[in-house]
Amino acid sequence: MHAFLSPQMFSNNDEAVINKKLPKELLLRIFSFLDVVTLCRCAQVSRSWNVLALDGSNWQRIDLFDFQRDIEGRVVENISKRCGGFLRKLSLRGCLGVGDSALRTFAQNCRNIELLSLNGCTKITDSTCYSLSKFCPKLKHLDLASCTSITNLSLKALSEGCPLLEQLNISWCDQVTKDGIQALVRCCPGLKGLFLKGCTQLEDEALQHIGAHCPELVALNLQTCSQITDDGLITICRGCHRLQSLCVSGCANITDAILNALGQNCPRLRILEMARCSQLTDVGFTSLARNCHELEKMDLEECVQITDGTLIQLSIHCPRLQVLSLSHCELITDDGIRQLGSGPCAHDRLEVIELDNCPLITDASLEHLKTCHSLDRIELYDCQQITRAGIKRLRTHLPNIKVHAYFAPVTPPPSVGGSRQRFCRCCILL
Repeated sequence: MHAFLSPQMFSNNDEAVINKKLPKELLLRIFSFLDVVTLCRCAQVSRSWNVLALDGSNWQRIDLFDFQRDIEGRVVENISKRCGGFLRKLSLRGCLGVGDSALRTFAQNCRNIELLSLNGCTKITDSTCYSLSKFCPKLKHLDLASCTSITNLSLKALSEGCPLLEQLNISWCDQVTKDGIQALVRCCPGLKGLFLKGCTQLEDEALQHIGAHCPELVALNLQTCSQITDDGLITICRGCHRLQSLCVSGCANITDAILNALGQNCPRLRILEMARCSQLTDVGFTSLARNCHELEKMDLEECVQITDGTLIQLSIHCPRLQVLSLSHCELITDDGIRQLGSGPCAHDRLEVIELDNCPLITDASLEHLKTCHSLDRIELYDCQQITRAGIKRLRTHLPNIKVHAYFAPVTPPPSVGGSRQRFCRCCILL
């Protein structure tokens, strides 16, 4: 491109060579591939380029995250007037200066919007969702994470005006209760993704509504929804057979009954995050592994009751496993890692294994992992029996692996006269 754009082509003269040689339709097509910054620069070249660069058809997808500190309501209003019905996707993630008034103007002007991220736009309230409900019936993906003024009224409004909604993120909107969830799921049967992380008022009844009305659900995040129990999650498993991703980290009340229900009802499960679920045992994970053969990522941090028995089952039945976190699983030993390292996932699939604070792990585990050719990262913080020599031997087989380990500083011998050498705590990347 730069090779044939000579300086005279960028004059203020609308009859510049490039405008004579290329039809406007072709220039418009070229501009459609440019990002926001480049389009704005092109708009300053000449009058004709200004018209072409700011044509609404070039502004179907806009991400303003990199400009979040500068974006105010009037900017959003101007963009909406310029783009109109062309705009399909807009991200205002982190734009703290944008409020309800600007988003009402946006909704009125951009009625074909399908994807909207307002993640971290803390000024917005239920009023914004009323506007979206009234003017944006084609909305499919909406991210309201950390918009803490959002209440059940927003979910009721969305249910009435946005029936095509497929994905909703209301993480950390902690005013939402079961009533809002009930209204939403009854009128949005096509929901595929619900992200409810930190919605601490949700109880089992909310999950029962989801299980009854969301047969298409693929992803569900309930992290730190600490009031939920087996009863609610079993309803999800029985009603959402297409579930592929489930996060219940920090839901300390759940037991092996959930793992059994997942195994019996959700064979497509690929991602399972259950950190800090301390009541889970080998029995439950055995049932899960024997039925969910497509598992790719598992976070079992602080599942303190599991032993090598779980790793044996995963190594046999889960050949697609790529990421496994076992941090603070203090009963895991070298034998469990040996089983995992010899399983079908090890040679070509396993990319990340986290073993922080597993006190029984030694250099022998590193030997068992040396044939895992896809292994990209291993976490070994506070594994007291791991040595630098063991890590060095692992790197001879896997030279590009990232090893995160911590070694306590050596206590220096008492100095005899002179200054004493100083040692500091360090966390090293080997």
